[in-house]
Amino acid sequence: MNIHEYQGKQLFKEAGVKVLEGIHCTTVEQANEAYKTLNSKVVAVKSQIHAGGRGKGTMYHPESGEMVMEGGVKIAFSADEVNTYATNILGNNLVTIQTGAEGKIVNNLYVEAGCAIAHEYYLAILVDREEKSILIMASTEGGMDIEEVAENTPELLHKVWIDPSAGLLGFQARNLATKLGLGKMAGRSFQKMLFSLYQMFTARDCAMVEINPLVRSEDDEIIALDAKVSFDENAYFRQKQVFEDMRDLSEEEPTEVLAKETGLSYVKLDGNIGCLVNGAGLAMATMDVTKLYGGEPANFLDVGGGADEEQVKTAFSIILEDPNVKGILVNIFGGIMRCDIIAKGVIAATKALELDVPLVVRLSGTNFEEGRAILSSSDLNIHSAETLAEGAQKIVELIGGGQ
Repeated sequence: MNIHEYQGKQLFKEAGVKVLEGIHCTTVEQANEAYKTLNSKVVAVKSQIHAGGRGKGTMYHPESGEMVMEGGVKIAFSADEVNTYATNILGNNLVTIQTGAEGKIVNNLYVEAGCAIAHEYYLAILVDREEKSILIMASTEGGMDIEEVAENTPELLHKVWIDPSAGLLGFQARNLATKLGLGKMAGRSFQKMLFSLYQMFTARDCAMVEINPLVRSEDDEIIALDAKVSFDENAYFRQKQVFEDMRDLSEEEPTEVLAKETGLSYVKLDGNIGCLVNGAGLAMATMDVTKLYGGEPANFLDVGGGADEEQVKTAFSIILEDPNVKGILVNIFGGIMRCDIIAKGVIAATKALELDVPLVVRLSGTNFEEGRAILSSSDLNIHSAETLAEGAQKIVELIGGGQ
């Protein structure tokens, strides 16, 4: 789960990580009042969406598509500028390198006091599954162009792997401060911040924390000017309050939200072949084989091990919400799940949704013969396949080849 910057900074503050004063706003009037309350000569007016690259993004009118303003994060030096920037941001569409061309409507704004910046840094903490460690990355080249730094000058991105059983050790924090070229006072501030941030990362079951920029002020304080925080959704039972208080469903794919509510695992992709599968591993294999035969999956959809007819119908409706879908491949290996139940669900969904795209179904496992018989006895245009390879090849052919 992702949260907004203003929410991340709330957690930072609670953890002891230095942040500047800021106020969350949802209207232009609130932004104007925030400027007065902060009583700062300079403020940052920041759009709040679940995507990076906001500073280099572009604001567009959601209906006309006309450009409104360059940048989704603006520095204001007066009340008039705050009013202008808030007006241009709220309710408009922000397109960044991470949102894709469709962008995201901005409903939340963060007005934050300014500070005298001596230098900008980059800092991130994330789980490195391959190394079974927590990875800390830092660079002296903070700011909006960190992606270019990682690509063109990777030696400027310093990495430290932390053994979760030992935690962050003092020498690791000191070494990282030295690599960033921090002096004595700033180095101490950095180390204190890093220990607090690491503690928050582990205590809150975070998947990633990114600060870009992390800054050194002119009086050598280390301050988080950004907060990008995501959580491991498997830790919901431990972080229930965070999930319930900070989740912004308007920032998530509506189909993914519906899938979660009905016990399905769904992730939207960019292809045109909808995939309905039981089991995460089988879903991955189905997508791989589909690509092998020239197709492009439109989604990852796992109906789990105990789906009933109603869930199958819901799964079909979720897949068909995507206008890019030109065909559907159903790949079921029946264990606890019975193939005859799935077949009935497929037929019910095909009729109820008046399916008008090609459908290929591959059934194997418990009651697969009964399931295939049910499908073949129907008068619907359903294509059966005995193997996954055959099914993938068929659906690619039926939609006229890959994208």
